[in-house]
Amino acid sequence: MMMFDMRYLLFMVPAMLLAGVASLLVKATFERFARVPCYSGLTGAQAAERMLRANGLFDVAVEQAQGFLSDHYDPARRVLRLSPQVYGARSLSAVGVACHEAGHALQHAERYVPLSLRTALVPVTNFSSLFAFYVFAAGMLFRASSLVYVGCALFAAAFVFALVTLPVEWDASARAKRHLVAAGIVSPMQEADAGKVLNAAFLTYLAGAVSSLMTLLYFLMRAGLIGGGRNRD
Repeated sequence: MMMFDMRYLLFMVPAMLLAGVASLLVKATFERFARVPCYSGLTGAQAAERMLRANGLFDVAVEQAQGFLSDHYDPARRVLRLSPQVYGARSLSAVGVACHEAGHALQHAERYVPLSLRTALVPVTNFSSLFAFYVFAAGMLFRASSLVYVGCALFAAAFVFALVTLPVEWDASARAKRHLVAAGIVSPMQEADAGKVLNAAFLTYLAGAVSSLMTLLYFLMRAGLIGGGRNRD
């Protein structure tokens, strides 16, 4: 049966520490540059719209959402939703985050392969997040190898999703960095600081991938697929 295993902490504590550091860094970086006005004086919403229109996207709406840094692009409705801290703010942080999300809209329009793959993985990942542990635990409890392997496969799907997310987010930030200067939203002297906002946000996705990897490795070990014989406790 599944009981608490101290080895789980050896796998997950480093990942949790990395996630915590990344989260604090994102918040600190955003708040720091939220106090720095951008060169153009545009709001986050205006910067995103300028980036979209400059790239020929006139059918993507920009709306205000609720929640702190809840910014995201909805490919199903072709809507870019920006948090209050981004939508109406005229700071380096606001325009950086807004243009990053606009970068996802450009990816969608261009059928960027990693984004398409990530979108296709969403249903499997949602299922995995809810049932992977229970499927694995049932397999261990009933000594059913098939269920154990299905559980491992679900954990693997979550890791693949996190891994595919990395190039998607990196590319969106790269598009934002190019546009911010080319469109005159930030000055060349502000380019590096705007990049710091985007780079800090990327660390959260990197931490998520590390956490997914460590979770997968732990359950592969419990299944006996790596690191020795199968654990029967």
